[in-house]
Amino acid sequence: MKSTQLIILAFLLITIDSIAQIKLSALFSDHMVLQRNSLIDIWGTDKPNTKIIVKPDWGEKVTTTSDNEGKWKLQLKTSNAGGPYALSIKGSSKVIINDVLLGEVWICSGQSNMERTFRGNGKGEYVSESNKIVSQSTNPALRMFKVKNNFSSTPLDTCIGKWQQSTPEVTLNFSAVAYSYGKMLQETLGVPVGLILSSVGGTPAEAWTNKKTLNEGFPVFNSKINKTSNFTRSTPTALYNAMIHPLIPFAIKGVIWYQGETNRKDPEQYAKLFPALIKSWREEWGLGEFPFYFVQIAPFEYGEINSAFLREAQLKTMLSTPNTGMAVTLDIGDEFCIHPPIKKEVGERLGYWALAKTYGMKGIQFSGPVYKSMMIQKDSVYLNFDYAPDGICSFDKQLKDFTIAGSDKIFHKANASINKGRLVVWSDSVAAPIAVRYGWKNYVQGSLYNVAGLPASSFRTDNWNE
Repeated sequence: MKSTQLIILAFLLITIDSIAQIKLSALFSDHMVLQRNSLIDIWGTDKPNTKIIVKPDWGEKVTTTSDNEGKWKLQLKTSNAGGPYALSIKGSSKVIINDVLLGEVWICSGQSNMERTFRGNGKGEYVSESNKIVSQSTNPALRMFKVKNNFSSTPLDTCIGKWQQSTPEVTLNFSAVAYSYGKMLQETLGVPVGLILSSVGGTPAEAWTNKKTLNEGFPVFNSKINKTSNFTRSTPTALYNAMIHPLIPFAIKGVIWYQGETNRKDPEQYAKLFPALIKSWREEWGLGEFPFYFVQIAPFEYGEINSAFLREAQLKTMLSTPNTGMAVTLDIGDEFCIHPPIKKEVGERLGYWALAKTYGMKGIQFSGPVYKSMMIQKDSVYLNFDYAPDGICSFDKQLKDFTIAGSDKIFHKANASINKGRLVVWSDSVAAPIAVRYGWKNYVQGSLYNVAGLPASSFRTDNWNE
């Protein structure tokens, strides 16, 4: 009898002790990277009305008290890039987080082309140069956190994942685009970089958008949001709730994004939805208009649906939404694989945007040519471009995938040449041209660049609904 009572008492003590343990988000763990030179939020739970003391190696301690539900949050000031440091958090118990670096933190999100790892997909799809890149990936200053795939009908406060240093074993199973981006930043800036990957293949933008935004601007989704049966990862709000909300308000520098294939059937809606998603994330994080750099979907033979209209919606987002940038992939798509193998260049093209626009690096170009204006002279059209300060070129490729139309709005295959850095387009079939299109179909092999080697987006000079 006495031994039984002792066992019960021990069990109760263990249970009480486990309840009293201070608990943190999975984001706060060994090997993490915190945003440098910032006021960052740290949060967790403990017993109600418990004093919480947070002491970093790099600065002064900060205190708060958990509320009646045991929740607590405080703000901690970080310093210049550096580490490794330790971070002590004491409440009813004590947690010490080791090997903490201060540097640059980026969210990496989207669907399968962001999710695709250097391992490929296990069914013969490969990533170019994967073995070489992975073999050279040991880097203690580059850290990665992968959010476990999940979805929810309500916003969650927690996620599953852990911080890991970049090693071949870790890199092999991490996003090829995100890793290439982070590697470029880390090596160029010379500071620690932390990448938080939250991506799920085959998912639409509305699944990554919060309920408030969809309710206010996109009533078409309301019935799906409020229907709890058959709730999937593609249901509006499902991924925001489970894989973005738990990350807020972890301090970040910005976001990189690769998504859009799943929304290709409704480009007009996407032209409104994507900017709304960006705005809502910025509002939720409360860090102002942080950088949001994204990838234009790559050419692929979708069939009947012309994905050029979705690429145009993405281009419009870049041109109309503050502090955004778009990496163009018109020259590195794959006609028969929606997951093009070239991923390193995609990450690096995102990196050019960040280095130039976020970190102020001079002397580099960051965007491919963007159509600006045209002038018609007799039977030819002369086109001008932004983001081509030293002119345009074809890098010895044949200029192709141009079409031209007259007042009948019938497009004909066109010739193109570059004359003193300007693009000239014409066709013997159109005597009086009024409109030009480039790459206006599902699959093309981009041939138009600026002299820095960055490709132009597909574009059209008209706005016809056909």
